Amino acid sequence: MNDIRVGVLGASGKMGSEVVRAVELAEGMTTVGGCDIGEPREQLGRAQVVVDFTNPNSVMDNIEWCLERDLHMVIGTTGFTEERLARVRELCDEHPDAGVLIASNFSIGAVLMMQFAAKAAPFYPSVEIVELHHPNKADAPSGTSATTARRIAAARAAAEMDPVPDATVHDDGARGAVVDGVHIHGVRLQGLVAHQEVLLGALGETLTIRHDSFDRSSFMPGVVAGIRYVVDNPGLTLEMESVLGI
Repeated sequence: MNDIRVGVLGASGKMGSEVVRAVELAEGMTTVGGCDIGEPREQLGRAQVVVDFTNPNSVMDNIEWCLERDLHMVIGTTGFTEERLARVRELCDEHPDAGVLIASNFSIGAVLMMQFAAKAAPFYPSVEIVELHHPNKADAPSGTSATTARRIAAARAAAEMDPVPDATVHDDGARGAVVDGVHIHGVRLQGLVAHQEVLLGALGETLTIRHDSFDRSSFMPGVVAGIRYVVDNPGLTLEMESVLGI
């Protein structure tokens, strides 16, 4: 069997360079080129799968460029709105042979953390999220925390729960962002990589679900699994559950 040929957008960034190392170490795949924002993408034309860890300002143009060439994509860049996802679906319909995986987090532990939080949500009237990242992260709240909040909100809605109790009158920004009724507090601090706590509360007790990525290598098993997945799964796949079979 021939190796899967992988190209990397954002190849010299912290995540992109980690992807290059992971692909070279993985069995059955090899890197065939990489580039950064503003550099010519033509060297990626030899790839079968392009991994994108760039930024929200460039990712949509990268998707159009790759799908026009029927290149599969694994995307860890965040900032996807419903409008952007609708456009990606249109592009996938126009190029039905291409597979696109968009995931807010490739860490297996983070995927499980989101599932555990959604499972616990119907049992606790109160819930808030604290996400902690390095200060060079471009977006806040993080894609992982926003995805977690949406899943928690869906689980609460299915259980016909009331809104999260909160008597705050004077805020001045201290209560953080709100995604589907769930407050998210963002921390940006040197020394951190990627961390998240989901805090759930009921009368007389709390439950804390926390995940920590101390090194970017923690995301690589998921990225490698995603590369193998998109080759055989055309169309748009959101998040890692289908890839991991959970």
